[in-house]
Amino acid sequence: MRPTSFLAIALACTALAACGGSDPDQAQYGPDPTLPDQRTSLIPNIEISTPAGWGNDRPTVPAGYTIEAIATDLKIPRQTLILPNGDILVAEGKGGANAPAMRPKDIIAGIIKKRGTSPVKGGDRLTLLRDVDADGRYEGRSVFAENLNAPYGLALIDNMLFVANQDSLVRFDYRPGQTRAAGPPRTIIDLPSYINHHWTKAMTASADGRFLYIGNGSNSNIGERGLAAEEGRAMVWQVDVATGAHRPFATGLRNPTALAVQPGSGQLWAVVNERDELGPNLVPDYLTSVRDGGFYGWPYSYWGENVDTRMKPADPVKVRLAIRPDYSLGSHRAPLGIAFSTSTMGGNFADGAFVGQHGSWNRATPVGYKVVFVRFRSGHPSGPPVDFVGGFLKDGKARGRPVGVTVDPRGALIVADDLSNTIWRIAPNRPAQPGASAA
Repeated sequence: MRPTSFLAIALACTALAACGGSDPDQAQYGPDPTLPDQRTSLIPNIEISTPAGWGNDRPTVPAGYTIEAIATDLKIPRQTLILPNGDILVAEGKGGANAPAMRPKDIIAGIIKKRGTSPVKGGDRLTLLRDVDADGRYEGRSVFAENLNAPYGLALIDNMLFVANQDSLVRFDYRPGQTRAAGPPRTIIDLPSYINHHWTKAMTASADGRFLYIGNGSNSNIGERGLAAEEGRAMVWQVDVATGAHRPFATGLRNPTALAVQPGSGQLWAVVNERDELGPNLVPDYLTSVRDGGFYGWPYSYWGENVDTRMKPADPVKVRLAIRPDYSLGSHRAPLGIAFSTSTMGGNFADGAFVGQHGSWNRATPVGYKVVFVRFRSGHPSGPPVDFVGGFLKDGKARGRPVGVTVDPRGALIVADDLSNTIWRIAPNRPAQPGASAA
């Protein structure tokens, strides 16, 4: 069959799937979301928002904040890291190329999803941005390291810069102020890369710097490749920085796409992309604390002991052990970034977590495509999420897709946008200086 003919069939199947009735965006926020009945179909709803440029527009932010593009024309920016001198490292890359489709609907979904991504080739590099005069504009830009393999997670411990490629954890020696790595990285450990259906390797460091935590996503939606293909996956690893020894820290996390340590408590938190093809409002993606030794359900159940009937054979013992996540973000939002706020953010955004939502592909009405703020009270999420950066989706077209989020010590939020290939900076408006003329 010719590629054009197959694409026509794929588009027709998508249209049929999308017209199977209403697709309401059910509010599913907080610790106890409403979970509808499971819905399965031969072809799931598939709807990708057509990419469109920003033109003269930019994302929307709350009153009292200003947003600026501090870097453009990047090569698929995913995650960022603020260095001690204020420089920003940007991980650029696109992985997962060796994950073959198993079913006709996988091929169809792959064709449709590709339409919603940037055509730019992934950079496989780290780019460094420098704000020379501390005015919020990053005049300096250089390639810090290249020839990496879809880098994603970043962490700095003392003079060691760690990068989680899609297939390995590597380390650079870091000297404050340097604009380029002094040499090639040293490989610390290999990471699961067989098939690599979910290729992103999220990472953060423990508060004391003794450990790294790395998220390894599953090799399937719901175990359809067999559990042997899931060895070492759908879990968070703990890696001893001194020795490289590693172990499963928490399991049953389908795709932990971003990790962060909560200031003060030192508690590890994650955002997780849950399973697909059970309907527009199943299963909620979530924000959760990650317990040492905890099991979070995948692939046998979701949101605690809600059994996924597609998984055969079932495992009632594992289901009884499944931990309910702390906070639902809603279904199919695809959270890919998390960063805890600090007092420097000010106002209503001083205590909580920012979450970058990449946006849905498998529901008729797109959701996500924004950065939300989840307020915390007494160390735990409280209340509904608040939109912090929006406007990525307009008139059914996507102008950007948020991924990683990072809080700058000066009180700004850094957002990586892998569709428009932009790094955005959102900062509180500075009060006018005495004697300054009004604009």
